[in-house]
Amino acid sequence: MPRHQEGETAAQATLETRIAQADPISSVLRYRGVDINELVGHVSFDRVWGLLVCDDLQTNLPPAEPHPLPARTGSLRADVQSALATLAPVWGFRPLHDIDAEQALENLARASVLTLSFVAQSARGPELPVVPQRVIDRAESVAQRFLVRWRGEPDPAHVKALDAYFVAAAEHGLSPSTLTARVVASTGADVAACMSAAVGALSGPLHGGAPSRVLPVLEAAERSQDPSMYITQLLASGQRLMGFEHRFYRTEDPRAGAIRRICQQLGVPRYELACAVETAALEVLRAHHGPEVSTTLDYWAAVILDFAQVPPEAFSSLFACARTAGWSAHILEQKQTGGSVHPPARYGGLPPRALHELPGV
Repeated sequence: MPRHQEGETAAQATLETRIAQADPISSVLRYRGVDINELVGHVSFDRVWGLLVCDDLQTNLPPAEPHPLPARTGSLRADVQSALATLAPVWGFRPLHDIDAEQALENLARASVLTLSFVAQSARGPELPVVPQRVIDRAESVAQRFLVRWRGEPDPAHVKALDAYFVAAAEHGLSPSTLTARVVASTGADVAACMSAAVGALSGPLHGGAPSRVLPVLEAAERSQDPSMYITQLLASGQRLMGFEHRFYRTEDPRAGAIRRICQQLGVPRYELACAVETAALEVLRAHHGPEVSTTLDYWAAVILDFAQVPPEAFSSLFACARTAGWSAHILEQKQTGGSVHPPARYGGLPPRALHELPGV
């Protein structure tokens, strides 16, 4: 390929964003220029959603409108994905291509809080009575409303834990689910379709679901009463230890440090155990793979979600709740910038050949 064509391809494949900046060298993550350590545990998810989506802390998320979950499959992810897909015909959401940015922002806010509502309703299950709307309306934040809808009367410490997690996991650039949302937005689809598609990208265990695979390791290390020995044996057996070796950051994932700090502040019972397992894992992994191995958000997300009594099978759905902020920000940015997200592919197949050369002709 000629050099000028190579340059054009690289330019086409690069998507500029003003939403978040992750620095792999200094291990810093900033939302609209603000370090997440200034946000996690200090600014509620309601306001961080506004910061990410429209650079305005005063644009808070509204309460979710009463909307019963259309179907219950036993899978939180499937329930939420299918429920979001119904919003356009039910609420009259029009394609992004046919509405202005102001209408898109309103649709995104409504869809975001309803995503949390759908997750909470699915997690509560049909066997328990629906929490009265008047009780939900007394909640003071998105995280509190979420847990009230799920459990009725949540522990205040669990609300703080969940709010901190939502903020830490709200945005991280063009991750698989965010890229999916942005690609769908570039077609001019409605915002609910964009978010439903993004939720579908969480069905695999490698994006959003990794913390659920950290928890069994913590539990086994706790039973062994010797975390260092257990981790050494685990890695010697060839098993992979989730929650370490981030592909992007050269030192610690800044989100991991922020959530570790919150766990310590909240007096999470497994905090000391988690620190011991983390230390043992890093010592063994760095001995084999070099000093750049570090802890990721997935590791401490498992600790804080376990503290908030979130079952492992719900971890990826809680990640979706957090990432509604990042998805919304990218959907709106795509609406505003326009264009098609369509990176070129490099062909690596067979050279030209005649039909008669194919077997079976």
